[in-house]
Amino acid sequence: MFPLHRQSKIVRSVIITRSPLRISLGGGGTDLPSYYRQYGGFVLSAAIDKYVYITVHQPFVDDLILKYSQMERVQKVEDIKHPLMREALRLTWDEPHSLEITSFSEIPAGTGLGSSGSFLTALLQALYLQKRTIIPKQELAEQACHIEIERLNEPVGKQDQYIAAFGGICCFEFKKNDSVVVTPVQLSAETLANLEDNLVLFYTGQTRSASAILRDQDTKSKVQDKAMVENLHLIKELGLQSRDALESGNLTRFAELMHVHWEHKKQRSDNMSNSAINDWYELGRSNGALGGKLIGAGGGGFLMFYTEDKTRLRHAMRSAGLREVRTKFDFQGTMLVSQS
Repeated sequence: MFPLHRQSKIVRSVIITRSPLRISLGGGGTDLPSYYRQYGGFVLSAAIDKYVYITVHQPFVDDLILKYSQMERVQKVEDIKHPLMREALRLTWDEPHSLEITSFSEIPAGTGLGSSGSFLTALLQALYLQKRTIIPKQELAEQACHIEIERLNEPVGKQDQYIAAFGGICCFEFKKNDSVVVTPVQLSAETLANLEDNLVLFYTGQTRSASAILRDQDTKSKVQDKAMVENLHLIKELGLQSRDALESGNLTRFAELMHVHWEHKKQRSDNMSNSAINDWYELGRSNGALGGKLIGAGGGGFLMFYTEDKTRLRHAMRSAGLREVRTKFDFQGTMLVSQS
């Protein structure tokens, strides 16, 4: 599907790339192939200034050295245990050797901010740049999707890889033929500033693997389970309405739609939320939050609220033991940080 690039252009240099993490603003779940290949999907997503970093260079040893939460040192790609690193190397290099790859993330994995998509786009970018190859953002995103969805058969969607590659606040239309249309949301300067200022994120302290929740959705979508399909139809419509609210500058309406989205999202799985998350959400709603939801597939990670009374909300959530992570939007997407 994607051409291999030969090693003749490799130079011995240190490449550092980064990709932003993301917050989903509407339509999440309709980007899985099991849904969009039948009905078409729509997701509204924003990149934030929290990043996954990848460093790639050629050491003076003839090994593949991989450093992440663990360390691997192997001689053959097929011996690599980390599935994303293994498949990224298989896709981009012909018989790779003598490489050291190090990853670092500002936010832990399993928190609903799309870390695997960010990891892959940063890694692919670094591997191509090590070979002096430029890859367009659309192709970068699609190759990352290909690795997770086709090669590894993970029950994931496409929004994470695309928003990581492109950055900004974007609408993604997922067509039945697997093509993706990327359209930046048209926001006034005032709306953008207010949205960035009034969206607040609180870490629940709970991490989770999204695979079980997403695999259940994936399975039900494939067999056209009536309740699941109708739920995703509604989520897609709420995503479209959220885009319209943002582009018209109606942030109160946008916040209301977030709340409706969360109430319906919880119906997709009993593991989407739990009593602690529900209590924290209601605490936020009773202390100035106009709307909110749990980011990602569910089960843990970050609660996101929209509020015009940040002081009150922050005090209430801190008192409940939740840590705020302050963010701004990222408009650069996956990029080269340093080359030496």
